[in-house]
Amino acid sequence: METRPASKAGSWYKRLPEDLMEDLDERFAKVPETVDGSSLPIPGARMIIAPHAGYEYSGDTAAWAYSCLDLSKAKRVFILGPSHTYGLSGCAVTKFQRYATPFGNFTVDRDTIERIKEAGQMADVPPRNDVAEHSLEMHLPFLYKRCQQTFKEPEEFPTVVPIIVGSLSRSKEKDIGRVLLSYLKDEENAFIISSDFCHWGDRFDYAVYAPDGDIGRLTTLYKHSQRPPGPPIYETIRLVDEAAMEAVKSGSHDAFVDNLRLTGNTVCGRHPIGVAMAALELYAQELNDENRSRFKIVRYARSSEVVWPDDSSVSYVSAYAVL
Repeated sequence: METRPASKAGSWYKRLPEDLMEDLDERFAKVPETVDGSSLPIPGARMIIAPHAGYEYSGDTAAWAYSCLDLSKAKRVFILGPSHTYGLSGCAVTKFQRYATPFGNFTVDRDTIERIKEAGQMADVPPRNDVAEHSLEMHLPFLYKRCQQTFKEPEEFPTVVPIIVGSLSRSKEKDIGRVLLSYLKDEENAFIISSDFCHWGDRFDYAVYAPDGDIGRLTTLYKHSQRPPGPPIYETIRLVDEAAMEAVKSGSHDAFVDNLRLTGNTVCGRHPIGVAMAALELYAQELNDENRSRFKIVRYARSSEVVWPDDSSVSYVSAYAVL
């Protein structure tokens, strides 16, 4: 197969183009006309963080990030997401020529893929894992709609550069960030960083609790634990997510890595975010402009408000960076 099918259509999001467009329109309509004092899209906001869960859960949050995304000069869009289907050390690139959506196909930029692959010593994503993976696919309908809003014809749409970012050390994230730096500097490139935030609950092996509100002294709850007498569990989830978001906003790659080591927060796209932050930090050193090359958070939501230890929740964050 040369075209990766839209494997989650009909389950994680609507399959029929007219139904899917109606759903997206409703979600975009909930975003205010201005964000951070700017009309939308935000000029120069060529990088976003957006979630990748089913649209029922994360679609409204994703619409905020995509409303900010500036594609006006984009010739290609890098999509960086984590692997949920197989263990991966390092990064891997797609072998497909096209990525399908219910609206139409995106063309994969094979030339850029090959250059990135060589420079970053990346592997190929096994096609069956590529098809099963949702962290990249869930962004494509949102991206297609934004392309329709930006360009006159599908022939003008940017190509895509899909990259799966697996397990990376702190230093390896910096290495990949350095590979991406020259692409960040080019205004013809845009970037989508795919990540959900805290996955809380026994089924995620992460059920921390901060009885005194101190994330430096987290305890562990268990599925059959009693309901804690202190603050509700969702307050702890908020605290660990807010700490991660503050680290993201700090512009410091090390601060982000250190925060996740402290809390163990189950940010599934921590490595894609880490790579992006490493690249942004390098770019910021050249720009000397605090309004650029740094993430700004625009939306935070959770799938549920957990109060019982046998419950679960996934958090969603949308952010943008002006490059």
